[in-house]
This record gives sequence, structure tokens and C-alpha cells, in this order.
Amino acid sequence: MCGRFVLENIDTIFPRFRIQGSEDFMGNIKPRYNISPSHYVYIISRNANQENILEMMKWGLVPSWSKDPKMGNRMINARVETVAIKPSFKHILKTNRCLVPCSGFYEWKTVDKRKVPYYIGLKNSKTFCLAGLYDIWTDSDGNNLKTFTIITTQPNNTLKPIHSRMPVILHEELEDQWLNTKTQDPDSIVRLLRSYPDDDMISHVVSSEVNNPENDNPQLIKQVH
Repeated sequence: MCGRFVLENIDTIFPRFRIQGSEDFMGNIKPRYNISPSHYVYIISRNANQENILEMMKWGLVPSWSKDPKMGNRMINARVETVAIKPSFKHILKTNRCLVPCSGFYEWKTVDKRKVPYYIGLKNSKTFCLAGLYDIWTDSDGNNLKTFTIITTQPNNTLKPIHSRMPVILHEELEDQWLNTKTQDPDSIVRLLRSYPDDDMISHVVSSEVNNPENDNPQLIKQVH
């Protein structure tokens, strides 16, 4: 699964995805080192005019048809093996694909019944994108709630010793294809979702302070011995 991630350099997203934003808007976006389920996060999607947009969404997918928004607490991840089949995902896979910008993520390895946190990132990229899906839930007063989930797949050799799943990291050249909702064939879409090559990844043990979602500082991603 993917249950925590980091976003340090979101300012690099604006030119990369041709997203328009005021200097005040860009200047007010702060680095975050312990993004957790139920938090609001900046997500990239594409509007009807095929323009990339950046907006806040809540982590934990609430399907538009759900009667209970608390359903999102159980929907932080979607498995690539069933994303084109499960009712919560199969329709939005065609039209509601998004990118989750991040700088790295955390996973926990069980060692002698103790969970040890690891930070995982890329060697050659300070900012990359995870494959996500979003939906819009509307309450009885007509208020919209935008939520998202992160797609996971089989782990590569870097992740295998740590965890049984890993988030889908999209190669930069596949990001546009993922956002392009003109492509709606499930098989073509799912083919984009692969385990990232392990030779471009890093991992190291970090402080158990990351276990507390209220902790949010640069020291959380530092290697400990």
C-alpha cells in the first residue's frame, strides 16, 4: 500500500505541467513531509478543455454514489490488478485520472514484530508523480467533496524486502498519456501502470517520529542508523 508521502518541491510542477498560478498562490504552497490519509493535497487533473489544473483534494476516495463519506477512510489505495473491475474504480478509470505529485513516500517493514519506517524516493528526480484516480461526492446541501486514491502494484526489488506493495510511479513521458481522458480503453490505460525500475530508487530507515501524522518537518526523511 501507500499510506504516507512527501512533497517538497511543488513549485517545479507549474512549468512542467503548464499550470497557471499567481505568485501569491505558488508562494503559499509549503513543503510537507508527512502527508497522511484524510489530508488535503494538491492534485493534478485535466479539465474539459484538456488543460492541466492543480487543486486540493482529500486523500481517501469517496465514490460519487456513496451514501457515507466515511467510506473514504478505507479507499486510500486502489490495486492495479482490480482497478478496471471494482465498482468504485472502473468508471472513473476512464475519465477521472489524476497525478499525485510527490518527492518520496514511506513504507513500514516488519522486523521482529516491530514496524520500521523507510523513506523511498528516486535517485535522479526530486519531484515525480504517482498514478491516482479522483471522484466528486455531493452532500445533501449540494456541497462537493473531491477525493482521490493512489494506485498500487507489485513491488520492485527495492521495495520487496520492505513491503508487499508499492505505489505506481509514472515515468515522466507517460504522465501526459495518463491524464489524456480521450483514451478510455481499460486495457490501454492499465498498461501504463507498471512497477518502477528499482535501479533508479533509493531507500533508507527513518525516525519512528513519522508514525505520528502530526509530525511534519524535514528531519522525518533523514536517514537514521
